[in-house]
Amino acid sequence: MALIMKYIDSMQRYMDSHGDSRTKDWPMMSSPFPTLAVCLTYVYLVKVLGPRLMENRKPFRLQNTLIIYNAVQVIFSAWLFYEIAFSGWLTGHYNFRCQPVDYSNNSRTLRMVHACWWYYFSKFTEFMDTIFFVLRKKTSQVTTLHVIHHGCMPMSVWFGVKFTPGGHSTFFGLLNTFVHIVMYTYYMFSAMGPQFQKYLWWKKYLTTLQMVQFVLIMVHAFQLLFIDCNYPKAFVWWIGMHAVMFFFLFNEFYKNAYKGRRMRKEKDDDDLDVQQQQESKKIVADEQKTLHTNGHIGNGVVSNGSVVANGLTKNGFKTLANGSGASMNGSLKSLLSTSPSRPNGSLQNGRLANGHIKMDDYSGASLTAQLTQRKLQQPQK
Repeated sequence: MALIMKYIDSMQRYMDSHGDSRTKDWPMMSSPFPTLAVCLTYVYLVKVLGPRLMENRKPFRLQNTLIIYNAVQVIFSAWLFYEIAFSGWLTGHYNFRCQPVDYSNNSRTLRMVHACWWYYFSKFTEFMDTIFFVLRKKTSQVTTLHVIHHGCMPMSVWFGVKFTPGGHSTFFGLLNTFVHIVMYTYYMFSAMGPQFQKYLWWKKYLTTLQMVQFVLIMVHAFQLLFIDCNYPKAFVWWIGMHAVMFFFLFNEFYKNAYKGRRMRKEKDDDDLDVQQQQESKKIVADEQKTLHTNGHIGNGVVSNGSVVANGLTKNGFKTLANGSGASMNGSLKSLLSTSPSRPNGSLQNGRLANGHIKMDDYSGASLTAQLTQRKLQQPQK
């Protein structure tokens, strides 16, 4: 225990001697441990305690609360963007390739230092995003990405405010506050209800904007590894690696949320097509079965007219050789008979009309007469 206290004491002396004297006595700036404690409490609250307390409770609606909260965040982010931009980056006094920290008490410089501290403070207000998810029992949105992103940011920004409040690292804050203006605007409209959903088609582009932000931060930070600039290399790595980590986390989220959803939709569409094809085949099979059952066509022989299956006429006379025939497009392709008036006893081009058989050179009456004569000529058993 004594060894731990000795280590903490030496770390505190290092921070006092190397930290920015302008922010030393500001709230939460004397030591990193209060910030660390708040971050760990946040993680425990949203991942363990909160879900446990809400397990047997109904979710809170919080619609009006969410609208007000997101509107305040939009205004707060817009103000921070304005302060960071017009105390440095958009004034012409900051260099995008290399911007050392100004430790003077110049009014413009102090304006940037104050903006840095308020940016640090904004990371705590963003905890409410996750807390609202828990209270509304939207635990599926309390993802690893979400918790890591919100849980790490206050600690990361604390080091910047403590040692480098201003200069090159504030480019991160400039981009991040701009993205938050867009992001909280989206959340605000989303909280207003379903009637505003048609205006929120650009959700996936918001995620793309966040990834572009991290790419720009990476490029802006890591360029100092190849440029001689009076800026701490440790903070170059700190900021750059944070951007790398968040880029890959957001990229994974993008693939799961949008590309995965599109692939699932395509699979569902394919399954629907297969199902529709199977249903179509079943309908056709049912129709064919119905036709057979109703006696319209059976084994190539008409069964609802003068000629029925098994080669027997309605009156019981034998008319078809082998008791079979063929049907095509509602007509009899051939009707076999033992009539001596045709070769092989066949009748060609027979058609069915109103239950009677008609042929090119045979009327229904003549056919009946021939069938009767044939029956009389058969030997009696």
